Amino acid sequence: MLPENFLLSELRKPVISGLTRPEAWRRKQLKQIEVLIEKHQDEVLDALATDLGKPPTEALFELIALRGELKLAQRQLSRWMQPRHVQVPLAHQPGQAEVILDPLGCVLIIGPWNYPFSLTLQPLISALAAGNTAVLKPSEHAPATSRLIAHLIPQHFSSEVVQVIEGDGAIAAALIKQPFDHIFFTGSGAIGQKVMAAAAEHLTPVTLELGGKSPAIVIDGANLSVTARRLVWGKGLNAGQTCIAPDHLLIQEQLKQPLLQAMKGAITELYGGDPLRSPHLAKIINNRHFQRLQHLLDQAKQRGKVLSGGQIDHDQRRIAPTLIDVDKRDDPLMEEELFGPLLPVISVHSLNEALAEVRQQPKPLALYLFGGTHADQQQLLNTTSSGGVCFNDVVMHVGIPELPFGGVGASGMGRYHGLAGFETFSHQKSVLRRTFWLDLKLRYPPYKANLALLKKVLG
Repeated sequence: MLPENFLLSELRKPVISGLTRPEAWRRKQLKQIEVLIEKHQDEVLDALATDLGKPPTEALFELIALRGELKLAQRQLSRWMQPRHVQVPLAHQPGQAEVILDPLGCVLIIGPWNYPFSLTLQPLISALAAGNTAVLKPSEHAPATSRLIAHLIPQHFSSEVVQVIEGDGAIAAALIKQPFDHIFFTGSGAIGQKVMAAAAEHLTPVTLELGGKSPAIVIDGANLSVTARRLVWGKGLNAGQTCIAPDHLLIQEQLKQPLLQAMKGAITELYGGDPLRSPHLAKIINNRHFQRLQHLLDQAKQRGKVLSGGQIDHDQRRIAPTLIDVDKRDDPLMEEELFGPLLPVISVHSLNEALAEVRQQPKPLALYLFGGTHADQQQLLNTTSSGGVCFNDVVMHVGIPELPFGGVGASGMGRYHGLAGFETFSHQKSVLRRTFWLDLKLRYPPYKANLALLKKVLG
């Protein structure tokens, strides 16, 4: 199933031999990613337009994210690589203790289809900075981008440092059965479970970047005009196919109508009177996902719950940003992550009720609150669990490389970006250095130490 020339042992050799440990080697690899991005920018934009119909500006966001990650790694690499010295207790002196960050070995990175270029190469930056080699498995659901990655990587990296293996789910299943030193997966929870189960066979550590139904709460104090624009942007970005897109709204009752009115205006402002004709709206990735969303939309139409939007284009796989009224928590729209431009709207009486709703659901990848006071923000932080939180905006927190990014519970495990990514792909090795002098006899049998005195000395 895997390529005949694929040998995991060959990719481990540079790490085992110590070739990847010097800072110079790591900087060389990071430079190669930089060259790849700068030299092939137009090809990347074209591939993303082919796969997802991404407008050039949205496609450029993927490259901006990579540049930000890369610049941070290049700036901080020397500091990240430094051993961390640890104070040695009296009983262990004379001695010196430190923590050294070791490369793990060869890691597998399985990329998603929604941001197929950036979310395949971004963890690669962390992996190479930490001194690892890697195998990339781009998503077959974004074939143009997958082909481009497979074409570009060999031009910039030797096969003993980075390899690309394309293919469908069967290839991914064969890869995760290999004894990699770490598996980094971005995708759905269902596939994440399979990755984790396969990794368990070799006790391979995993990072799972999943998703979930990320709520946005709107309460008194929100600027409704700005809130509406940011919500519509966050839901319309990549046609809603973003793991941290606002999945549904929990709106304080008295704000519902004015906010909906503002959001309808924002949809027109951002995508025009006919969003299906807008050059700024991406398309759904494939027919299977399009049909899933269409089915949910048809059900909402039958119930008379569509508040705005609802237009679809089968040929172009486009769906207009759509607001849908939801009055029951068992509504089909609330069963799983939507991953599309459909936005359920739920009324709540108060922040307390909204937070209770959040706590009843699996822990989301992102949680948003618009309005409220500092005390309200603190209440949300203290009484909910989510991968990340953003106040008075959506999605933007993912663009800060210094902020660790990752899920919790059903939304994922592990983290990356910046130092967090460097540490994810490193083993923190404890080291103690001692001398031969002052070899106290009291540690050896036959034990003659006064126990009362020993307890007092050692605390």
